[in-house]
Amino acid sequence: MKLTVWTYEGPPHVGAMRVATAMKGLHYVLHAPQGDTYADLLFTMIERRNHRPPVSYTTFQARDLGADTATLFKKSCQDAVDRFQPEAIIVGASCTAELIQDDPAGLSETMGLTIPVIPLELPSYSRKENFGADETFYQIVKALAKPKDRTARVTCNILGPTALGFRARDDVEELTGLLSDLGVQVNVTAPLGATPSDIARLPAAHFNVLLSPETGEAAARWLEKTYGQPFTKIVPIGVGATRDFIAEVSDIIGKPVLIDESRLRLPWWSRSVDSTYLTGKRVFIFGDGTHVAAHARIARDEMGFEVVGLGCYNREMARPVRALAKSYGLEALITDDYLEVEAAIEALSPEMILGTQMERHIGKRLGIPCAVISAPVHVQDFPARYSPQVGFEGANVIFDTLIHPLVMGLEEHLLTMFRDDFEFHDDAGPSHHGGKATAKVEPVAEEVHAPQDDNIIWLADAEKELKKIPFFVRGKARRNTETYATQKGLHQISLDTLYEAKAHYAR
Repeated sequence: MKLTVWTYEGPPHVGAMRVATAMKGLHYVLHAPQGDTYADLLFTMIERRNHRPPVSYTTFQARDLGADTATLFKKSCQDAVDRFQPEAIIVGASCTAELIQDDPAGLSETMGLTIPVIPLELPSYSRKENFGADETFYQIVKALAKPKDRTARVTCNILGPTALGFRARDDVEELTGLLSDLGVQVNVTAPLGATPSDIARLPAAHFNVLLSPETGEAAARWLEKTYGQPFTKIVPIGVGATRDFIAEVSDIIGKPVLIDESRLRLPWWSRSVDSTYLTGKRVFIFGDGTHVAAHARIARDEMGFEVVGLGCYNREMARPVRALAKSYGLEALITDDYLEVEAAIEALSPEMILGTQMERHIGKRLGIPCAVISAPVHVQDFPARYSPQVGFEGANVIFDTLIHPLVMGLEEHLLTMFRDDFEFHDDAGPSHHGGKATAKVEPVAEEVHAPQDDNIIWLADAEKELKKIPFFVRGKARRNTETYATQKGLHQISLDTLYEAKAHYAR
């Protein structure tokens, strides 16, 4: 473990929280010190949930360490059962509580509770949040699923969506509708919205749809091995993947299916003149493995972008992401250090980033537009509107998500070019704030940028000319010019130096 400003994944007990919070009738008793009790903050503030997460803590303090913390844990378990009356509970320890080795699993088994108690053994110092969610859901399914006769009609389970998942709520709704169009009803969606009783009914379905491999694959594999339920391998994010998913479902159920693509709006864009503006745009993609793989295909095959870099933070997905990158002629970046990601982006100087909340901040610092495509995210990526990622409607949403930063960035570039115009200068104010503009154009303050070499000074004419270069390559032009000046032993960058550097790198 290391101290960091940002982190892509929390410890594994946060993954367990995501599963417990997604479900109903399940309670999580967490052996944790005061200070590890931040579930309310995660789920009520970031995800805008209207009820508190079903998590109880022992919240022991330093003075309790010399007493009986085991008794404190057992009391918390009994209090949670008496107060919340869940169908089942899961028990475990936070990363800090793991150090005192109270063994919550063994303690809970000696209590004689009348409801199922599912112990969690999550290695806090070697694994992280997505593993915690995957392992927790697997243990719940393994403990609660019961043999059932198959349903009369063809049904499936949707596995993997959790609380704090990226657009999970809307993806479930969209996927349920898509499956219904294919003649397949959903038996159970889990963990999101499921109860322990629902988990018991999982084996009644004919197959499973694995919506989120990060958080549902272990359970899907166990159900396949134990109850003979095949599971889908394609996540239907993007037009091509959705069509492939439909073909995969058709093979599983053993009959052809027809699907209505009339809601799909991407093809008209691909045929339009405007689409040529985005053709060949250089993009860097980073996030969880599932969304990175999906968006790499969308970016290259459906939007006409050039993928110049990709990677993921969850090491469980490292192998498939490395294989994907190799097929694109790239080397995958597998890291959970955002500083490494920032360095890679800065070196590649892409025209757009597809990433997480962290890459949004990195892009803002580097002046590169970013579209958020993957968790971890902040509150603005849990929209009130319907905004799925899967299926054909999801493809429409992704289309908007990917083109808006570039189109808005082009607009900002044009405003910068015409900043001395009477209508667009800095004192004119936003266009929707009437009466703000002044009649007289005041001098515009120049942006200040620290050069790579403290001995280099940009002259006013060169700085002004630099601002005419589109925002998405301006940073690279600045760095190249400063490197050229350093190599030539120049301490001032004039207009001529800027042009000479441009000609030098063009060669």
